[in-house]
Amino acid sequence: MIENVEFYLPGESGVGVLLIHGLTGTPKEMRFVGRGLHRAGHSVLGMQLAGHCGDEQDLRATNWHDWYASVVAAAHRLLAEVDLLYIAGLSMGALLALRYAVDHPERVLGVGVYGPTFRYDGWSIPLYARHLYPLLRVVKVLGLLQSRHFAEQPPYGLKDERLRALVASSMLAGDSAAAGLAGNPYPSLAEMLKLAASLKRDLHRVQAPCLIMHARHDDVADISNARLVERRVSGPTHFVVLENSYHMITIDLEHKIVIRETVDFIARQSQTTTS
Repeated sequence: MIENVEFYLPGESGVGVLLIHGLTGTPKEMRFVGRGLHRAGHSVLGMQLAGHCGDEQDLRATNWHDWYASVVAAAHRLLAEVDLLYIAGLSMGALLALRYAVDHPERVLGVGVYGPTFRYDGWSIPLYARHLYPLLRVVKVLGLLQSRHFAEQPPYGLKDERLRALVASSMLAGDSAAAGLAGNPYPSLAEMLKLAASLKRDLHRVQAPCLIMHARHDDVADISNARLVERRVSGPTHFVVLENSYHMITIDLEHKIVIRETVDFIARQSQTTTS
């Protein structure tokens, strides 16, 4: 059963920020950043992607178009409450944020691109898995291995050992609303690869300014994923490399830097828009 853990924090600035979690994740991985942006006066919607915060069967019943449709719907709801819209996402959520910026350039003033993941090639990913991932789209078309999944492995995207233990405990206990699923279903990974392929073709159409943040020692997605965004988008970029985090930069040891950089980014872009 899917639990709704979306959060909304109304602000007074007229600025709204839509936050998008990653594949198999939960809005709770965006809550630290959400609170920081709210303290700066902004309205924040930490949305929940379709099929998430339930079990693997719930997730398998959706595809990337469903996930993206939930982003579009959430942005529409937030735009009804604010004057200016920013959108930010973690991991696959970053890809969905960029996809929205491609399709709705007139609505987005800036994009927060946190640990973008086009491919799983970080240092913790086994070599066999790196070679298997590109084949998952074919596996799905053939209807093979649809009940299988890649199990999450330590360090679970977290350099913070205390938080890692808490997340691992919740994840392995099956509390997907708190910490996400303990495994990535093959069909869902195949859908993420479809999203990545679609976005790569259109990255040059991203006109909005992008704040790109990635951990140098990301265990899940190598920093080259972020460099790809930096090279291909048409709008201005600001690239921040984090030195003391792994993949989950929105909750890891340097999440306060993510907050500070995002608040400053929004202030700069909003000032340019209103001047």
